[in-house]
Formats: sequence, C-alpha cells, structure tokens
Amino acid sequence: MLDANLKAQLQAYLEKVTQPFEIVASLDNSTKSSELKGLLEEIAGLCSKISLRLDGKDARTPSFSMQRIGESMGVTFAGIPLGHEFTSLVLALLQVGGHPSKLAQDMIEQIKHLDGRYEFETYYSLSCQNCPDVVQALNLMAVLNPNVRHVAIDGALFQDEVEKRQVMSVPMVFLNGETFGQGRMGVEEIMAKLDTGAADRAADKMKEQAPYEVLVVGGGPAGSAAAIYAARKGIRTGVAAERFGGQVMDTLSIENFISVKETEGPKLARAMEEHVREYGVDIMNLQRASKLVPAAAEGGLHTVEFESGGTLQAKTVILATGARWREMNVPGEQEYRTRGVAYCPHCDGPLFKGKRVAVIGGGNSGVEAAIDLAGIVAEVTLIEFDTKLRADEVLQKKLHSLPNVKVIMNALSTEVKGDGSKVTGLVYKDRATDVLHTIELEGIFVQIGLLPNTEWLKDSIALSNRGEIEIDARGATNVPGVFAAGDCTTVPYKQIIISMGEGAKASLSAFDHIIRNS
Repeated sequence: MLDANLKAQLQAYLEKVTQPFEIVASLDNSTKSSELKGLLEEIAGLCSKISLRLDGKDARTPSFSMQRIGESMGVTFAGIPLGHEFTSLVLALLQVGGHPSKLAQDMIEQIKHLDGRYEFETYYSLSCQNCPDVVQALNLMAVLNPNVRHVAIDGALFQDEVEKRQVMSVPMVFLNGETFGQGRMGVEEIMAKLDTGAADRAADKMKEQAPYEVLVVGGGPAGSAAAIYAARKGIRTGVAAERFGGQVMDTLSIENFISVKETEGPKLARAMEEHVREYGVDIMNLQRASKLVPAAAEGGLHTVEFESGGTLQAKTVILATGARWREMNVPGEQEYRTRGVAYCPHCDGPLFKGKRVAVIGGGNSGVEAAIDLAGIVAEVTLIEFDTKLRADEVLQKKLHSLPNVKVIMNALSTEVKGDGSKVTGLVYKDRATDVLHTIELEGIFVQIGLLPNTEWLKDSIALSNRGEIEIDARGATNVPGVFAAGDCTTVPYKQIIISMGEGAKASLSAFDHIIRNS
C-alpha cells in the first residue's frame, strides 16, 4: 500500500525503534481487512524489532493494537490510518518502540502519575486535519501510562457505531463510555480536563512571573512573528495563547505561503511554535484573556487578566488574538452544534456520506465547501444572503456543473430544526417575498466569514464598528504601549503572510517604544 518513496522514509524513521514490540491485528474477510493486512506486513518487514500477529480478537474489524513484549499497553487503531492519520501511525510506532517524545518533562510526569482507569475512544475521519492532534495526544498518554488505553476509530469505516453514538462531528472523544470532548485537543487540554487542579496551578504560576518587556496575547501567525522579533532583540518576552497556532490550526491546505508551495495548517502551526521556543520565549497555553488594564501612567506596566484567574504584567503588550468562525446566531444553532451543525467540511464531511446538507455562505469558503461535500453527500443546498455569489468565477463554474448542488440566493437563514438529538432541517426566509421555507436535511455547514476575538477589549481600547482593533501604520492602538496585529485588527486582507508581517511590525514598534520610554 506504500509507494517506494514513502516506504523508504518510513524505514528510516523505524531505525529509531529501540524496544521490540508486536502488532496484533483483528481481521475478517472484508476488502478493508485485506488492505490493512498488506499495510501491516509492509511495516513489519521494514523493522526487525516489529513482529506481526494476525490472531487478534477485537470485536472491531479491521483493527490492530501495538504493545511491547511483556507489557500492557493500550494503543489501538480501528481502521486503516492513512491520510492525515498516517503521521499518527508513524508516531505510535516510534513511541511504542521506545523513541522518546518531545513533550515537556513536567507534563510527562503528570501523565505518568494519573491514577484510575481511562478507556478513551476517538472517532476521526481521514480528511480531518484536527483529528491527528487528539489521536496522537491520547496514544502518547497510553504509551506513558498503563492505566490509559486508547482506540482511534475511523468513523467512515464504522458507520453503525457513528449512527448509534450520534457522532456528527470529529474528532469526538469518549472516556469510559461517556462523552469527554469534541474538537481539537492536545495533551495540555486533555490533562487540564483530567487533572482539575492543573488550571489553578497554572494561574498561580502566572501570577509569580516577573513583568515582561513584551507580552504577546495570541499564538497565531501574528503572535508568533511578534514573539520571535521581540526575543531576537534580547528582551524578556512572553506569549499567552488560548491555543498556539490559532485559526491556522483549522486550515486544511495552504498554497500561497511564499517559498512553500504547499503545506497544511497544523504543520505550519507546529513549525511556528518550535521556532518561537528556539528563542526561550515563555509560552503559556490554554489561557483566554478576559481583561486588559492599561498602565495608570506613561511608562507604567500594563496588566492582562485571564479567565483562569492568572494575571501578567508587561511594559508593552501586543494583541494578536485573531478571529473565529462567524456563527448564524439563529435558534437551534448552539443546541445542535456538533450534532449536525458544523464549521469544518473537511473534518466532518465524511460523517454525512449519502445524506442531505446545506452550506451557509456564498463566498470562496462556502462554495469550496459545497464543491467538496458534493462528492460525499447525496445533496447540497447552498444558501446565500446576497442576490449573487461572491466566490471566484472559476469556483462558481465548478459549483454550477455539479448535478447534486442547488443554490438559493437572497435568503436569510432563520432557524435550525432538530428532533432533540440531531438536525432535521433548516428554515430560511426569502428576502424578496418574506416567505419562510423549510429544507429537510441532516447537516448544516456554516461558512460565513470570521469574527475578531476582541469582545474582552471593548472597554480598554478603540475598536471599529466591526469589533476590529483600530491601529495606525506602526501597529499602535490608541493606548500608548499597546500594539496589535493580525486578523483582530483593521488591517485589510486577512492572510497568514500579512498577519506575520504585521506581527513583526508591531514587535519592532513595541521595541522602539521601550527604548524611547525606558
């Protein structure tokens, strides 16, 4: 199943395996089991320390588990982990084989000391760029602690389970049979939910931090660039972010990042974080800012408060909190979020195979989503508020060429319908006649742009009528010593490369401010 180039790369990786382990496969007579058997035989043939058994008794077929000889280890894949999950497979092979993780030592110790029994199940799709983070985090935890066991399940291959457990968005994680969480999660987020005292300890640690010369709030492209440019000046720099990578983590394919012909959002986000850490920057993850308290006098310290209860102070602050998916804000949307209402067609599209869905929004994102979904679902209805689509002409031509796509324009979505457990329909109003119509369907994908993450700043600095932070040509806000960059600002054209440039500019401006006011 692996081409010669990929096989050569995998063989080079497997040279890092130091401890013998076995793969135990549970197979049946299906085509998928035959495919998995071929893949596992290829893998076992690449490394003498890996042995393969085909006598597994797992009820899910095809599936396979990995375990060191003589040890109890709970790392299992139900399905064939290719696509985005191939990296998860490679990492699992290495970690079960004794190759050390790059995870911080204090987090490793925290995982090793977890008490109790933790049986995790994660439903993923091979096209989901958010799923590997969750799968890899839980696999690593299972390698580090025998009390943790994890099964990664391809939802498209186990549709009966998906239907029974009403999995309508991935990644979806169950713990000991109960819903644990949905969406992207890393080790830190998972441990914060398991270890309830972790957040308080992190908040206390923040309060003990000495004031920074530059504090960056946000860890996306703008925040990463700002942190690197500040640290290179040799000044004390900190980054506090709700999640490092920001909106980039939800971007499937990036083809306009100059000098890099093609990459993926999560891959770029990991590279950004590694680059920031190279300069010894303090990174504080899982921290959502709640209030900015400007310095009482020129040259004083600004204070940023966080929902965790932590606080940080700094001579200058760079706000780079980015943006999030804009919601419809109609009845039923929140009730059926992850139960039919979705925001990532790449992640959740495969779960709606053969079903009827709607896409809200006629811009590039909406039309691209409709085109992608048309190859998976039975029928796509695209709803556009305006009287014409706003997507590029080439995308519109492709859209109109698809036989299972219907476009409704001049329409306002007014309500999401459901039966209490899942979406059953969408109500929209014809703006020309004010007549309400109901579409029967099973899924709704919202693609109507971005909303800046600035609500917490409305009493602190000047915002535009769209909620964007108003900045000048140097990235300065109306508060001396407070700068801003990226998608949360009034700078036009929300692009990764523009955000990075703006982050660098804001950082240089902050450095100049420090010099002139020291």
